[in-house]
Amino acid sequence: MATTESIQKAYIDYVLTEGEQPKSVYLFAKKNKMPEEEFYRYFGSFDAIEQFIWADLAKRTLTEIRSQEVWGQYSAREKALSFFYAFFELLKGSRSFAVYSVKKQPKGFTTPVIFSELKTVFENFADEILTEGIESSELSDRKFFSKRYKDALWIQFGFVLHFWINDNSAGFEKTDEAIEKGVNVTFDLFQRSPIDNLFEYGKFLAQHGGLKETMGFGN
Repeated sequence: MATTESIQKAYIDYVLTEGEQPKSVYLFAKKNKMPEEEFYRYFGSFDAIEQFIWADLAKRTLTEIRSQEVWGQYSAREKALSFFYAFFELLKGSRSFAVYSVKKQPKGFTTPVIFSELKTVFENFADEILTEGIESSELSDRKFFSKRYKDALWIQFGFVLHFWINDNSAGFEKTDEAIEKGVNVTFDLFQRSPIDNLFEYGKFLAQHGGLKETMGFGN
C-alpha cells in the first residue's frame, strides 16, 4: 500500500532520473505497482507533490528552531536569521531535487504554484515574528508599510533560494554570507530611522499649525 512518503520518494527518484515529470499519473502509478486511484488518495497532481515537499521543509525547519531553548530570547531579526540558516541547511539533503524543481519554473514576477504552500507557511511565520518585533519596538510601526514587511522578507527568501541554487562555494559558505547580509539589510530597513523622525515631526507641525508658518519663514 502506498503512503505519502513512498509516493514522494518514487516521484523524486523519477524526476531526478528522467529530468522531467512523468507523462501521466496512470504511467507513474503503473511503474510503481499501485492503482491510479491510490495516487489520488494522497495527491491531486505532480505539482501537488512538489508543493507538499517544499512546505514540509519549512514546517520541519520551524519545528527544529522553535525547539531550541534560546528561541524565546531571540529578537525578530535573530528568529528570521535562524529560519534562513536552518532551512538551507536542511535543504542540502535534497539539493538535487531542489535544483530540478526551481530551474523548471517559468520566469516571472508571480510565485510559482509549487511554492504556494511554502509561501503560506513562511508568511505566517513572518507575520508572527514581525508582530513581536513591532510590539517590542525593535521594528518601526509604519502606517501602510508595516503590513508589507513580510513581502520584503519573502522576496529576500526567493533571492537566497536562487543564490543557493547557483552557489558553487565549499559548504555553500557564500549562501551563508548572502543570508547574513540580506536579512540584516532587510531588518535595518524595518527599524526606526531618521526618516521616521522627520515624518513624525512633519505630522506634529501639521497638527499644530506650525507647518504653514515654517513654510513661510523665508519670506
